[in-house]
Amino acid sequence: MLKSGDSRARLFGEESLERLGLLESSQRLKPQEAQNYRRKALVISWLSIFITLALAVAAFTVSAMRSSASAFGFGFDALLDVLSSAIVAWRYSNAAAVHSAMREYMACVVLGVVFIISSLCIEGKAIHDLAVKMLPDVDTFLFTVSILSGVLCLLLAAGKFLLGKVLTSCALITDGFNSLVGAVMGFSILASAEVFNHYPDIWYLDGSTGVLMGLVIFGYGVKLLVDMVPRVRRARLYENLG
Repeated sequence: MLKSGDSRARLFGEESLERLGLLESSQRLKPQEAQNYRRKALVISWLSIFITLALAVAAFTVSAMRSSASAFGFGFDALLDVLSSAIVAWRYSNAAAVHSAMREYMACVVLGVVFIISSLCIEGKAIHDLAVKMLPDVDTFLFTVSILSGVLCLLLAAGKFLLGKVLTSCALITDGFNSLVGAVMGFSILASAEVFNHYPDIWYLDGSTGVLMGLVIFGYGVKLLVDMVPRVRRARLYENLG
């Protein structure tokens, strides 16, 4: 049997859903299904936290040892993944708020701020390495970390995208996007080193990738804030009117 809020949501459109403080998932999922997917979201979020925290430590170690802009960028993105997954874990920690629009929008606003701050750090490191002409250097340890991070982040991204689509959760999809960026940066470390080995004149690929990923993360963060801040304001207005 559907909850009263869910039953009412089926009678209205997207604007009415927002007025009720609900997400579109309230129309699609039965209560038991919603709780099942909520638990899966929590599992993948905590799994992501532990995995990416370990990868962040490894990446920063590689960056310090080999002065790799991509490794530093991946390490920062891995920390961002830890934070974003923690935010998603908070988002779904309350069983009664699985369809909560306000909780969803607040999570996305925090994610937007974290994205922008992290992108500035990644950009600064990458631009510095390009300025001093830092050359890429890959050893067995870096190779292992890069492959492992790329594969694991790709799998995490796929899981988050699937759950985000089912739960109509922008926060989960954003977390998945961040994991996808981590996979790209992991593989880019190998690609830049391989290109440098064959074409020494192209030494800047590592730093350029860091700059590009920093810009992508910054743009996504700005988009989140532009989209979600007005929604938070509207949701608060509806709560006050209600």
